[in-house]
Amino acid sequence: MWNIITLDGYFEGEKNWDLPFHEIIWGPELELLSIEQLESADYLVFGRVTFEGMAAYWKEAEGKIATLMNSIPKVVCSRTLESADWNNSTLIHENVVAELTRLKSEGDKDMYVFGSGNLSETLIREDLFDEYRIGIAPVLLGSGKRLFPELTSTKKLSLVSSQQLTNGGVVLKYKPIDTLV
Repeated sequence: MWNIITLDGYFEGEKNWDLPFHEIIWGPELELLSIEQLESADYLVFGRVTFEGMAAYWKEAEGKIATLMNSIPKVVCSRTLESADWNNSTLIHENVVAELTRLKSEGDKDMYVFGSGNLSETLIREDLFDEYRIGIAPVLLGSGKRLFPELTSTKKLSLVSSQQLTNGGVVLKYKPIDTLV
């Protein structure tokens, strides 16, 4: 999982794509991290809303990140989307967990879920994430959509690394711990 959230836990404001805090945390360090992540990816995984927003932006963008975003195979998990017209995109309507598990086992590199709050919640419940990468923007948003809204069980994590950014943001990497102690 890769997501940027506010210090108070929101990954999005009140509306879809209400992300002004991304500008606060974005800079050369996060750009480098983004390139490293993309170069290590077999697949990018999205829910419908995130896919539509990302496709609208990246299909027209230029630069190294845009080249990577447009060339890496993408998996779109949606019950309602009828087509996925962004380059190298595959649509999954059913059995999302089984399909992602299959793709994960066949790949040699990483799979990244970007944004996609509803999909992420499902994948957290199914213990599908090997790592949580969270960028924290130094802002209190006060309201919006939380990244971790309603978990049904405790998920204990172990800190792998932390990176302070010069703009005041932090990138945290966690791995799940299988059992609670």
